[in-house]
Amino acid sequence: MWSYEHSVETRAGTETIFEIFRDVSRWPEWNPGVERIDLDGPFATGTTGVMVIPDQGSLSFRLAWVGDGRGFEDETEIPGAEVVVRVRHSLEPLATGGTRITYRATVEGPRADALGPEIGPAVTADFPEVMGALAARAGASQATA
Repeated sequence: MWSYEHSVETRAGTETIFEIFRDVSRWPEWNPGVERIDLDGPFATGTTGVMVIPDQGSLSFRLAWVGDGRGFEDETEIPGAEVVVRVRHSLEPLATGGTRITYRATVEGPRADALGPEIGPAVTADFPEVMGALAARAGASQATA
């Protein structure tokens, strides 16, 4: 198994950030690695969808876990690779106010040891930038709420 984790903190509350997660139609506004997300139902555990990645096509995924105000986890089977990429997006309220946002990515499956070091960094390379943009959007959303 391959894994990577990155965290950022924001003054925004968990509910503000979770509402940004839930609004998948607007993800491209803060995540340049996503051209479009199409869900086959609500933003809820078990819902499947398709993520369109700029210049790379699309990948089917499933929301493996959605916890209202706490985050979500998506899982994507990489076609023909015998691996699954899971990304957990966790929201932790801070004692001083605000939220710690943590993304934890894993590459699992029969070929994870061989392919994880290639696939994992490709998936997570933009985490710091994307999470910074998410935190900034959440702070701006909270300021105008």
